[in-house]
Amino acid sequence: MNVDCLIVDDETVLAETTSEYFNMFDVKSAYVTSAEQCLQFLEHNKTSLILLDINLGDASGFDLCKKLRKTTNIPILFISARASDDDILIALNIGGDDYIHKPYTLSVLLAKVKAVLKRYGNNSPTDMIEFGEVQIDSKLCRVRVNGAYVKLKTMEFKLLNYLATHRNRVVTKEELFSNVWGDSITGDGTLNVHIRHLREKIEVNPNDPQYIKTVWGTGYVLEDVKR
Repeated sequence: MNVDCLIVDDETVLAETTSEYFNMFDVKSAYVTSAEQCLQFLEHNKTSLILLDINLGDASGFDLCKKLRKTTNIPILFISARASDDDILIALNIGGDDYIHKPYTLSVLLAKVKAVLKRYGNNSPTDMIEFGEVQIDSKLCRVRVNGAYVKLKTMEFKLLNYLATHRNRVVTKEELFSNVWGDSITGDGTLNVHIRHLREKIEVNPNDPQYIKTVWGTGYVLEDVKR
């Protein structure tokens, strides 16, 4: 399921009311009432924006935000009755995009959400690339292999994403240096190390790769292996 907005708030009635209001005005929404439910939702669904309460029963919205920021750049708007400057600063410094005080007016909150969705563009919540058992979420910068997330460093993700975007054709080393690293100074050694690390993370047998193939003397090709 793809939604425009996921509301994370342990005040069930408020979360449900807000979600229903958004849906009335063509902002497709869903709600959960705990940090655990939020993570479970995102395992199987996609959202373009998260409205996140700070107090989530036994959990903290701050901790949840930190965890989410390890794998996604989805806009996060904090909603809270807490109004201290310290809370606002923490929220913004850990990756929150805005801080909205409770109680809020639904029409004003809707306007804020629509503005953020328009700014970030929500025509497609994510851009997915799939090959074999690998799924790349280009927008959220995360990768799953056999349904499990794998942690890639920034340059590893950029390299894999570029190869996958141009799969089934030979990509030269010079093209990778120019379009992934942004310069021509990077050497073969650096590229080889990144390719090896990628193979270790996405290939069943890194020594006999089925996806990332070496084209000796030229570069690499990522083959779109069918499931």
